[in-house]
Amino acid sequence: MRFGFALVWAVLLVLNASSISPLTAVLLVIYPLFDVAAAVVDLRSSRATATGAAAGPYATVALGALAAIGLAVAVTSGVPAVLRVWGVWAVVAGGVQLAVALRRRGLGGRWAMIASGSLSVLAGASFVVMASSATGSLAGIAGYALLGGVFFLVSALRLGRDAGRS
Repeated sequence: MRFGFALVWAVLLVLNASSISPLTAVLLVIYPLFDVAAAVVDLRSSRATATGAAAGPYATVALGALAAIGLAVAVTSGVPAVLRVWGVWAVVAGGVQLAVALRRRGLGGRWAMIASGSLSVLAGASFVVMASSATGSLAGIAGYALLGGVFFLVSALRLGRDAGRS
């Protein structure tokens, strides 16, 4: 589901990435809110609360909510502000994702999450740097989201395969 959402979202953002229109603003704010919803589903479906590993998903919920608020404000200031907010969110959320994946690596299928979290940190830093350049564009965010969707798809497929072996 996350892959399908990321694919549709990325296409819509690329088609509208030339400026911050009302549709672009909605797309930018809705993405972290979808991330919040996915983290809530993760909390409900995993044994994270029983094993004490719930801090990561709760942090994801808080970070996603803050990112949505930050992006709602940033869209009124232009592309550089959006890139900065998105970049900071990607760095912090990627770090949380990486920490959660490392703690859960015994559950299987977490290598994609480890790679995704690591790449998120690097991509986020590049968005912050890109915000200061004249070539800063929202299209890079679309590629980042699509790649993240691919990592979630790989992780879900591996988890499903690993669960079938148990």
